[in-house]
Amino acid sequence: MNKKEIDLHDALKKYFGFNKFKGLQEGVIKSIMEGNDTFVIMPTGGGKSLCYQLPALATEGTAIVVSPLIALMKNQVDAIRGISSEQGIAHVLNSSLNKTEVNIVKSDIENGITKLLYVAPESLIKEEYIEFLKNQKISFVAIDEAHCISEWGHDFRPEYRNLRNIIEKIDDVPIIGLTATATQKVQEDILKTLGMSDAKTFKASFNRPNLFYDVRPKTSNINSDIIRFIRGHQGKSGIIYCLSRKKVEDIAQLLQVNGIKAVPYHAGLDSKTRSKHQDMFLMEDVDVVVATIAFGMGIDKPDVRFVIHHDIPKSLESYYQETGRAGRDGGEGYCLAYYSYKDIEKLEKFLSGKPIAEQEIGNALLQEVVGYAETSMSRRKYLLHYFGEEFDDVNGLGANMDDNVVNPKVKKEAQAELKNLLEVVKETNQKYKSKELVNTLIGKVNALLKSHKTDEKSYFGSGKKETDKFWMALIRQALVAGFIKKEIEQYGVVKITDKGLSYIKKPFSFMMSEDHMYTESDDASISVNTKGTGGGVADEILIKLLKDLQKSVAKKNGVPPYAVFQETSLEDMALKYPINVEELKNIYGVGEGKAAKFGKPFVDLISKYVEENDILRPDDFIVKSTGENSGLKLYIIQNTDRKIPLEDIAKSKGLSFSELIEEMQRIVYSGTKLNIDYCIDDLLDEDQQEEIFDYFMESHSDRIQDALDEFEGDYDEDELRLMRIKFISKVAN
Repeated sequence: MNKKEIDLHDALKKYFGFNKFKGLQEGVIKSIMEGNDTFVIMPTGGGKSLCYQLPALATEGTAIVVSPLIALMKNQVDAIRGISSEQGIAHVLNSSLNKTEVNIVKSDIENGITKLLYVAPESLIKEEYIEFLKNQKISFVAIDEAHCISEWGHDFRPEYRNLRNIIEKIDDVPIIGLTATATQKVQEDILKTLGMSDAKTFKASFNRPNLFYDVRPKTSNINSDIIRFIRGHQGKSGIIYCLSRKKVEDIAQLLQVNGIKAVPYHAGLDSKTRSKHQDMFLMEDVDVVVATIAFGMGIDKPDVRFVIHHDIPKSLESYYQETGRAGRDGGEGYCLAYYSYKDIEKLEKFLSGKPIAEQEIGNALLQEVVGYAETSMSRRKYLLHYFGEEFDDVNGLGANMDDNVVNPKVKKEAQAELKNLLEVVKETNQKYKSKELVNTLIGKVNALLKSHKTDEKSYFGSGKKETDKFWMALIRQALVAGFIKKEIEQYGVVKITDKGLSYIKKPFSFMMSEDHMYTESDDASISVNTKGTGGGVADEILIKLLKDLQKSVAKKNGVPPYAVFQETSLEDMALKYPINVEELKNIYGVGEGKAAKFGKPFVDLISKYVEENDILRPDDFIVKSTGENSGLKLYIIQNTDRKIPLEDIAKSKGLSFSELIEEMQRIVYSGTKLNIDYCIDDLLDEDQQEEIFDYFMESHSDRIQDALDEFEGDYDEDELRLMRIKFISKVAN
């Protein structure tokens, strides 16, 4: 062992207290210390930071670390200061510093105290900083989160594109690019933009065998499902990712009201709050952080046990990076994503206002996410293939760790279909994306196919006995199997490989499984693990009993049945089995007033039914509401009491008149009185009001359409809706 190696191991022990390097670390550090441009692709948790921290500490001069996030810098500076007696060993240089603080940083660099200087790219372009750094001893420049350079990366930052020119102005020093996610295209882009064509590249395996991947349909009961999942992982740390700040706030609040220690984290919070919430999570004062993607970059919490994606991310790189925050200590890590094609459509809409090239890139990345969510093959194999890594889905590490492998779909022979697909790719001169290939196979004409006269060819419609879903699934599985590839430069055009060409000549057995179909029906309820007659749909026997009770309670109180509880409320009771008045308040359309007035006989009946039929209640289905509309409810009650015109109430809250009526309906149907006589008296005289009131009293239904039919145009819809609010308020509350 030569002196350099001994020194490196000594330095590792001295600064970090470790006896040996992890994975590729030693090779990377040697490359840096030899003065080579170095490119490191290492998954989250692989120990990337140490790759530039150790050579910076062991080398003369100051290393510049370019990083996109202030939170990340702060985290790392604190860690480095913790291993040295010198406070100035590591500094941040960004917009958060005042003039005095900037001068302290400069002084420490001049005096050779500072070994690591963390800068945001926006700060590095400032002329005064460039001029200052030009005259200092710089050991090397490390560019963390280097995928930010590439338009094909999941977190593109335009200011990263100019880094090469800035570095050249400062000094001719080695450059180290580091990223946790990078497809072949992104890698090429990084190396080209940084002018590092001769860089030594180190690429670690992207396989995280301890992570379990699970994709579930996003249903109307997603909140219940998440709460149930977290309760099943009691006391364990987890992150929930959402795409919007509003959703982050809503989910965090929902978890808090349901007894789960959770905090929100997004860029809209002030830095003090963000820092506080981050520390609470690290110090285990809370179990769950609900966050946008702003959270997690560089956050080193090794024992995150689950990562939930409430919304599907924009790219597989993002997904990989975010799920990679689970199980960094090698222990359990559960990665659960909720998928609905509606979310994909939303993301496509976001892209529609952007430049064409950006749209093309964004849509190509989105389609990969769709492929991952809908695939029925090993999710790990699909994911690793995306990052250019082969995976043995039978014997590979973690091969049995995903929902598709645990619950496999039936496979079918697709030899003839695969041969047909490959021939169509070849015959169409390899110029189409997946969608056009599928249209060619099923014989569906569009403008592009027509312009190339593809619809006139003999192979057009050659696969129409199968569905478009079938062909899309086959394309995905043929990609992973290496018969075809996607030309990413051409935004996803499908090309045939040598393996594909030889398959056409000599086909062999190819077993495929059809992909998951996430249809509208998936937006119904999640089934619940119950005994007896209870299930994931409303209990039909219980509904009948509740309807009978509804009629008898209505008769006793001299009101129509619908005025006791709406049918939707009865169905929700038969799904969730509330056994006390408190739980009843969480049932759809039931508020405190309604629960107090009519609730007792209903919960008594349900309680008896649950006991007699040995039903295991889905406790966590009784999700406490956050009362997100309580502010609006209070506003409406107060302002109707003050007899403010309804149009003015609607206007002041940015509601249309019909939206206000809907809100008022919700209020009275859940058991709270509203006095809107002042408004109705302006519209209808006493006799008219009485006529409509009598109709609702005698009617078996509260449907407005039935009332419109009954009165044959004597009253308009708004008049009838307002009278219905008055009626329910008076007789049912």
